[in-house]
Amino acid sequence: MDQALRAKRAQFALMVMFFTQGVASLSWMPRIPEFINNLHVSNEVWGSIIGFGGAGAIIPLVFTNKLVLRFGTTPIIKYSAISIAIIISLLPLANFWWIFLALHFTMSLAFSTFNIALNSQAVAFQKRQGKVLLGSFHGAWSIGAATSAAISAAIASYTPLLIHILSLGIICLGLFLWAAANMLTPAEDDHSQERESTNKVSWLKTPKYLWLLSIGAFAGMWPELVIMDWSSVYSKKVLLLDAGSAALPYTCFIVAMIFGRFSIVKLTEKYQIARISQIGGAFGSIALALAIFTSANLATANQGLALLLLCFFFAIAGYGISSMVPGFYSATGHIDGLSTAQALSRMALFNYTIIIFAKMFMGSLIDNTSLPLAMIFPIVMFAFASVISGFVASRNNRIEKADTLAYPPTSPITEIDVP
Repeated sequence: MDQALRAKRAQFALMVMFFTQGVASLSWMPRIPEFINNLHVSNEVWGSIIGFGGAGAIIPLVFTNKLVLRFGTTPIIKYSAISIAIIISLLPLANFWWIFLALHFTMSLAFSTFNIALNSQAVAFQKRQGKVLLGSFHGAWSIGAATSAAISAAIASYTPLLIHILSLGIICLGLFLWAAANMLTPAEDDHSQERESTNKVSWLKTPKYLWLLSIGAFAGMWPELVIMDWSSVYSKKVLLLDAGSAALPYTCFIVAMIFGRFSIVKLTEKYQIARISQIGGAFGSIALALAIFTSANLATANQGLALLLLCFFFAIAGYGISSMVPGFYSATGHIDGLSTAQALSRMALFNYTIIIFAKMFMGSLIDNTSLPLAMIFPIVMFAFASVISGFVASRNNRIEKADTLAYPPTSPITEIDVP
């Protein structure tokens, strides 16, 4: 096959794979209230389920890189994708919390394995093409997530949960298999060239700056996770909306985040990404606070206006949060003694662990106060991420020119170094 045609087909396959990952990630989120009802659990128990279930994402950080180095990226992507599609289809059938927990744990493990291998191939393809493409790939993920949320909003009111989720699982499986058949082969993804030794730095000697970045990354992604987990619940319980309307605020949030991510490349021509994150975090935290304050107070008096304001301010928050994760990930390329891959692995492990307990705390906070009051937690974290981003931006000004931080790091995530 002509090399140019082969490259275009592989690039399109990667776009489809990232898009489908976004669809699979969000396909069941808008119907969380129905899952909670099926399991007959409290918000606190639900928070524990999704928190401990997410712990499955930690395990692949240890072994996925070894599998990639041995078999290449595409086989790992393909089989983990098949697992994801099957598990999503089974979620509506779980009527006991422990079964749902087991499925969610396994799904998180499969998603993490898939994500590491997929991003590794995206990096390999980017290097072969000699230009930055990660932004468009991650944008495709966001479009997939928004599409999934929009579809769920449109059909949630009249489509049974099982039919909805099972159909999405089948569609995702078909897209996954087509994309896997057109991606880079193990001979093309350069995985054999990654077998090079790196410096072993024990966890006890991890630079303090990396811990600060890890805290900042958690603070920056936490509002997004809370909105993902609880926005539909908030819309139904506080604004008393139907299932279809309840998904609209998150749809606005994710669509705005898409525009934000695609605008990063242009904005970083003038401003470093950490500074963009600082400004986005400041405006985003204020917008999120206004979203909760105005909608909660208008819920009984004017439900339509409450929904409109929630969607509007969620859109501002989504745009503001779009640069948070790329900003903190970019900063890991400037840590003495650690490669970007090592730094990202440790950051990921830290964040996954903290998120487990944060989700448990969020569920408990909702049960013991109220959902609007509990939203103070992500609002404060959003503002905190802005403060840390400002520190990172000031530090970057002292060590390198702003345009060197325009893009996220391009090193693949490797396994965790255990001292």
